[in-house]
Amino acid sequence: MLRDHIPAPVVRKLLELLFPIPRRLSQRHIPIDAAGLDRIRESIRANYHQGWRREDRYSEEMYQADLEAHLHRRLAIDRRMVVPWLDDARSLDGMRVLEIGCGTGSSTVALAEQGAEVTGIDIDRDALAVAKDRCEVYGVGAEFHALNVQELSAAFATRVFDSVIFFASLEHMTIPERLAGLRDAWQMLPLGGLLVVVETPNRLWCDDRHTSWLPFFNWLPDELAFRYSCFSPRQNFKELYREYHADAAEHFLRRGRGMSFHEFDLAIKPATELKVVSSLSSFAGLRYSVQRSILERRFKSLLRSICPDIHEGFCDDHLFLIIERD
Repeated sequence: MLRDHIPAPVVRKLLELLFPIPRRLSQRHIPIDAAGLDRIRESIRANYHQGWRREDRYSEEMYQADLEAHLHRRLAIDRRMVVPWLDDARSLDGMRVLEIGCGTGSSTVALAEQGAEVTGIDIDRDALAVAKDRCEVYGVGAEFHALNVQELSAAFATRVFDSVIFFASLEHMTIPERLAGLRDAWQMLPLGGLLVVVETPNRLWCDDRHTSWLPFFNWLPDELAFRYSCFSPRQNFKELYREYHADAAEHFLRRGRGMSFHEFDLAIKPATELKVVSSLSSFAGLRYSVQRSILERRFKSLLRSICPDIHEGFCDDHLFLIIERD
């Protein structure tokens, strides 16, 4: 995906041309000064870039790229691509949003500055510390909870949300967590509520741009993928997964494994029966497809020919789906 390992200037120019931000949305973007940016940077360093993510596990170039991604690049892409897509389906202003996988808070700010009432959950307390600092700097209100998605229904049994957004998070869950999270989120929504999946890699896709950067990675069984990670070109990845045991296997799964329409079939109902309001590809149309190579466009066509009864969004390299509960 465009988020993290393509040079920032290239990404920025491409997105500016293909995805101009509607004025009604850009007017709500909250600027911050250098002091605010410094505060977020220090919070990322002090809280997020610790343990297995600490700076000395990267080359200087790759560490700066990761820092820049969490500092402002993710927010810029969410503002330009994700928020206009979401707002086109239904106005974010006043929407009660449960954000599952809020991470360091870039997406939280992008939603909240558009008037959404955001409740964010994440299992990563270090990331949540950054998210809280970020929201304070931007002056937006958001509620945060350190929760596993399997605690969803118990934690919010009396709450009503207009939308539940899995924001780049389903790929970091185990299969039981995915199924429970999708099922409980669906049951929590009122009729007409929206279940949204953002930027989850598609396990049906022929190469992996999220986790290992290897071809066919998401087609492999988990243990084989773990062992095959020794060939990954990604820093701070293959070095961590040398000996296969329970703790290493779970850590590996949480780095990211693809998902597909099969989880929806099991957790909610057959994908052919889901009311898919929009995918990023159907929303953007030609603007989306021109970013793809001829091979990628052909591969998507192949998937669609094999599964003609599901929405085209299930055949993209990443799942960006807005599904209405009916």
